[in-house]
Amino acid sequence: MNHRGSTHRFNPLRREIAALAARMMAEDGIQDYGFAKRKAARQLGASETEALPTNVEVETELRAWQALYQDEEHAERLHEMRSAAISLMRELDEFRPYLTGGVLDGTAGRFSQIDVELFADSAKDVEIHFLNRGLRYEHREVRRQGPDAPEAVLDFDWQDVPVRLSIYPSHLERVARKGSDRARLSGVEALLRPLADPAA
Repeated sequence: MNHRGSTHRFNPLRREIAALAARMMAEDGIQDYGFAKRKAARQLGASETEALPTNVEVETELRAWQALYQDEEHAERLHEMRSAAISLMRELDEFRPYLTGGVLDGTAGRFSQIDVELFADSAKDVEIHFLNRGLRYEHREVRRQGPDAPEAVLDFDWQDVPVRLSIYPSHLERVARKGSDRARLSGVEALLRPLADPAA
């Protein structure tokens, strides 16, 4: 019988790595789970070849850290970012926007950005929309290749909140990507209703 999985699950070092990675994400603004885990492992003297915690394990530690140290601040910041995301999604409604990332799942911290995915016939159509509205943006290099990679990634600020906009071909809208939860405008609006109306 193979006990390897259970050994990893209860490995104290694995838990330490998850906790340190979570703290880095909360305090230093690191948003890449893989990078945070590798950096935490190095700081704790663990090799990257050892079993690292999963993203779910780090997310669990991150939620616990935020609840303990950033409870009120985190709730206010999350509300502001979700409100900004709603405004942006309304602005870009014709391009089928979806919210994803930490602002959607509730783990976004003080340094986080809003992650939005668009599905357009052409990335140029989105850029023309930005130009017509006088909205400034910067191109980010698309590192990930493959049939489901974005055509373009734009960075900009919206209501003083940093945004990363990933633009995909329209035919990929129905393709579910592993580990990528997402929500349309109505779903994001529903997240704010309990905060806006405690009696709801």
